[in-house]
Amino acid sequence: MTNCLQLKKSNCKNCYKCIRNCPVKSIKFADNQANIVTDECILCGMCFVSCPQNAKHIRNDIAKVKEVIASSRPVYASVAPSFVANYNGISMNSLRKALKKLGFAGAEETAIGAAVVNKQYEKIISERKNNVIISSCCHSVNLLIQKHRPEALPYLAKVMSPMQVSCMILKDQYPECFTVFIGPCIAKKDEAEMYQGITDCVLTFEELDEWMNEENIEFEESSDVDEKGRTRLFPTAGGIIRSMDLDPEFNYITIDGIENCLKAIDDICSGSLSNCFIEMSACSGSCIGGPVMSRKHHNPVKDFVMVNKFSGNYDFSKGLVNFNIKKKFEYVGKGQTLPGSSAITRILHKMGKHSKAQELNCGSCGYNTCRDKAIAVLMGKADLTMCLPYLKEKAESFSDKIINNSPNGIIVMNEKLELLQVNAASLKILNMPNMSSVLGKPVDMFLDPEDYWLVLSNERNIYRKRKYLDRYKKYIEETIIYDRIYHIIMSIMEDITEKETNKILREKKIEQAVTITDRVVEKQMRLVQEIASLLGETTAETKIALTRLKETLVDE
Repeated sequence: MTNCLQLKKSNCKNCYKCIRNCPVKSIKFADNQANIVTDECILCGMCFVSCPQNAKHIRNDIAKVKEVIASSRPVYASVAPSFVANYNGISMNSLRKALKKLGFAGAEETAIGAAVVNKQYEKIISERKNNVIISSCCHSVNLLIQKHRPEALPYLAKVMSPMQVSCMILKDQYPECFTVFIGPCIAKKDEAEMYQGITDCVLTFEELDEWMNEENIEFEESSDVDEKGRTRLFPTAGGIIRSMDLDPEFNYITIDGIENCLKAIDDICSGSLSNCFIEMSACSGSCIGGPVMSRKHHNPVKDFVMVNKFSGNYDFSKGLVNFNIKKKFEYVGKGQTLPGSSAITRILHKMGKHSKAQELNCGSCGYNTCRDKAIAVLMGKADLTMCLPYLKEKAESFSDKIINNSPNGIIVMNEKLELLQVNAASLKILNMPNMSSVLGKPVDMFLDPEDYWLVLSNERNIYRKRKYLDRYKKYIEETIIYDRIYHIIMSIMEDITEKETNKILREKKIEQAVTITDRVVEKQMRLVQEIASLLGETTAETKIALTRLKETLVDE
């Protein structure tokens, strides 16, 4: 398998839409990116079409064709008949002229090769060697059988595709030419590389548009009348059968869309069908519903009418040389052993699925059932986080544990200030009886709503505002946050009653200590003053006595 489909990693947003739309679940989700599992991919293009972020893109081969044209080697195009649905009102001659301006030596219709393929289908039916025959024009259907339903390989018609046969005709008519198929299919790029030497390159209609825009080339009006072959019906559902000469003893069935093809293959392998030719197309509506048909003007009914009008009632006569167009189909899948039931059960338990009732099979992860998802996890293609119900329950459980175990009171209100959620701490702070009795009630039944209306009207949050709730005899520190996106108001309250009470007690004790200290200081000051006074009197008396003693001694 080649890298025909590639991933733009930066664009993937983990929506799992590609997995949901992939019929064979060939998507591996790793490192937050959806990656294509090439060993399982059937290149139906459903991931490319469904991706809302354009994270998948098709390999561009314009440069390869330009290089060959520059080398002077003649390049011829085989154009799929679905071009009339992609380019409204454009004839094959108009398209041929545009391609020649790009440097192509010429162009023919793939429908010519389809006429050869039809004759081979009719021959196989007439030989009666195969009881059930599956058409092999659609490479995605071929890959589906080769990779995922090898038991149906014996029923697959061993015939080349119209693309291959038309390119063989071109190589026969123009030896040494380089052949390019242009059509609405991604898988044809892989088919060209799988069976080399026939179709040298494949361009999609989108690549042709890009190239023409780059060269400022537009389609010209043409009055030429194209030969109308009935195999131009091939790109429509039932078109192969409509363009065949039918055997009245054989049954002819048209199946389009991979899901329907899978069911039909199951019926074939179970032996439910016999004596039938089954035209299978991977795309709904067949090739005109291809992944690279222009999205700008794609309309299934109008496109069918355009192709039907373009076709005729007779076969193409030119180029129908006698080629050996047999094709060998082998199993190319990568055999994998499915995990056992115990391993699957273990993964289901990790996803929170402990019973059948918990297996919602919602498909949000992209897989049809929870068991399919568990198998994908075990095979390394998915991880547990892809289960949205699991993540939702886990997130809710985690947030509930945080909220309910928070020491702070948490109250959530709507914009009408009605209580949506309260936690256990809130019930305790506000002396509420229980949660069920308060939910839906207006907040003014329990708290002064002034600050909440203020936050709501001004759209400015309040942080760590201290309040005294006289009704509850409690002090709180409250933060009020308004979420404009989810239209909720959240109050986070810290009960600081004990802290405030202790603070008041400390302040009283400090005040008492200051008062006592002041009294002691005052008393000490008085004592000092009394002592000083006494010392002053004693000193004066002593001085007088000593003076008198001195005078007495002097007189003597």
